[in-house]
Amino acid sequence: MDFYGGAVHPTPPFNAPAARRLREALGMAPGHVAYGLAAQYGLRIPAETVVAWERGVATPGERELTALAGVLWCAPGELLAAATTLREHRMSRELSVDDLARQLGMTGSSYLRMEESGRWKGNERQSAALCRALGLSAAQFLTATGRDEELAELLTSAVTTRWQAYVRPVAKIVPLERGQIQDVLEQLHADYQALMVSTLSWSSTGQERSGSTGDEGRAFLARVVEQFWRTAGV
Repeated sequence: MDFYGGAVHPTPPFNAPAARRLREALGMAPGHVAYGLAAQYGLRIPAETVVAWERGVATPGERELTALAGVLWCAPGELLAAATTLREHRMSRELSVDDLARQLGMTGSSYLRMEESGRWKGNERQSAALCRALGLSAAQFLTATGRDEELAELLTSAVTTRWQAYVRPVAKIVPLERGQIQDVLEQLHADYQALMVSTLSWSSTGQERSGSTGDEGRAFLARVVEQFWRTAGV
């Protein structure tokens, strides 16, 4: 089955405060970090740039981030904010493109094209292997492959109409057992219908709610997705 994602960020989500905290814990000045980057990794990075990284004014690239982690005696993941894209998750695990590709049973170039384009096209086995290799939960997988919005639309339709018709579409994009998805959708549908009865809102259909625009519509979609993951226990 195919997975399609969104755009991948060009640089990792650098955690500027963590970089400064780690440097200071080692008793190093920015100049010491700059010297280490040059001496150990051949990177001519001035101390002013190190300061800019720590202030969040500039962001190190992938090679620079790896080198900085080495100088600061930490894992690259400790210099990253919460990862959201495949590239960010891979870097936080300190995996090269080729190493991850081998675990997925594909060539490095094939995987890199998907990571850079943000369009995941792995089959079910490769998707499961990706989750294992990167330690992704089902929710993180959906976010990393850019399909949160698609899931929200499917779930909204499932809880407001006939949930049975959406088991297969949801199963195509969510790496969970189909039986579990069926149970979750049935429960969500029941909870939603009970809510409609208790609030006497049958005159305002779920489709109208889900189709609303602006903050109200986005909030409704977010609640449906949040409830899905909570009910699924992931």
